[in-house]
Amino acid sequence: MNAEIATNRKAGRDFHILEKYESGIELKGTEVKSIRAGKINIADAFARVENHQVFLYGCHIQPWQTAGDWYNHAEQRPRRLLLHKKEILKLANLTAVKGHSLPLLRVYWKDRRVKVEIGVGKGKTHSDQRQDLKNKVELREAQREMSRFNQR
Repeated sequence: MNAEIATNRKAGRDFHILEKYESGIELKGTEVKSIRAGKINIADAFARVENHQVFLYGCHIQPWQTAGDWYNHAEQRPRRLLLHKKEILKLANLTAVKGHSLPLLRVYWKDRRVKVEIGVGKGKTHSDQRQDLKNKVELREAQREMSRFNQR
């Protein structure tokens, strides 16, 4: 059962996704409760390899309302991603290439655990984004014509 929690639609617009990786994430109890309530924003989230570990930055998880200040978590703290050593080394080599980064694509439930999907992305230029929009419009028009033709 993969229940979608949040998706990053900006990642598809801003990056060519070359590869995808599934990863666990190290969370505190109040963060899991906030995620269950849907209080997560991953629009600007990205991962970075540091000291042979992968950390997630820019993921905004609101503090749990009923928890006190002592037990609550920081909203935008770096969170460690749980990957195998070979995967971490491969990600480090891929991000060493200029223009490649690790955007967060989606957050979802797998069994009873929170999983994240990160992608190796190559940044799109402005002309690439315009070409993608043009292709989308052409595809939409072709589908409309097909449906109009099939209605007859």
